[in-house]
Amino acid sequence: MKRALVIAGTALVLPSVGLAQDINPLPGFYIGGGAGPALSLTNTTSIGGSVWTDVGFGVGALFLGYDFVGPRAEIEVVYGQLGVHAQLPGVAQQLSATGRQIQIMAKALYDFFPASRLTPYVGVGAGIAFVSTDTALFGSTQFGYEGILGLGWNVDSQWRIALEGRYFGTTDPGFNLGNQFVTYRNQGLGVLVGGQYKFAPPTPAGPPPSAAPATAPSFMVFFDWDRSNLSAQALATIKQAAGAYKAQGSARITATGHTDKSGPEAYNMALSLRRANAVKDALVREGVPAQAIAVVGRGESQPLVPTADGVREPQNRRVEILLQ
Repeated sequence: MKRALVIAGTALVLPSVGLAQDINPLPGFYIGGGAGPALSLTNTTSIGGSVWTDVGFGVGALFLGYDFVGPRAEIEVVYGQLGVHAQLPGVAQQLSATGRQIQIMAKALYDFFPASRLTPYVGVGAGIAFVSTDTALFGSTQFGYEGILGLGWNVDSQWRIALEGRYFGTTDPGFNLGNQFVTYRNQGLGVLVGGQYKFAPPTPAGPPPSAAPATAPSFMVFFDWDRSNLSAQALATIKQAAGAYKAQGSARITATGHTDKSGPEAYNMALSLRRANAVKDALVREGVPAQAIAVVGRGESQPLVPTADGVREPQNRRVEILLQ
């Protein structure tokens, strides 16, 4: 009588030390292996009766795959062994034998959370199974298949430990009983502990990213048309600028005046200087030393909002306060 099982998995791995908490999964080839218990389901034969097994074991002898980060593809060679028993109609005594199976499987798997420390996954496989009994290794050739439900622990971007539950089976093998050939169903369940090692380079820790260069604080004060007097809102902004100056301890302030394009160019140059000086005077009243303030007039040459000549644009009537 012939009987066997299918079982395979992923390799036990060495623990990693000094690893970052975050997992940065990388695509690449990996290898593995694993082992665990297996038990055939109670099955029937073509002449009735039943076939069952003791708890046996399975070993994934060779395991090669490619991780696409999420989807995975594998080729696996499996060896399994367990005691098989049968009680058949017309046969008084119970039949017993050692069932063995070698299986070569192509598998497709999917990791649901590949960047997490723990990731559940599912998979299916199909391939060739060599089912035999006792000392024969290569017996009946059958089509093999399996379904996989697993949980992986990503030690880092290269090492993984896994726990899998598997349903496995083949097309019906058979054995000679006198002058009669009897076939039987071949399916069962298994549990596997194993893991894998990926050849992709480990995620470098590297130095922390350098901080972006600090931007000099700046403030903006706006004016009514053809005016250089300060509104309440402008005075509040100037007070904020003075506070920023005091917080720095030592700094230079540049007050740059601007106008819109609604007046003559020469007049606008003078107006921009009056506005800048009005801001300087207010800064001094807020406690900023006069010698720390530079005044610049740009007239209508640098509009914040480009306009045609003669257009009154409120955004262009301004003084920019820059701390350096």
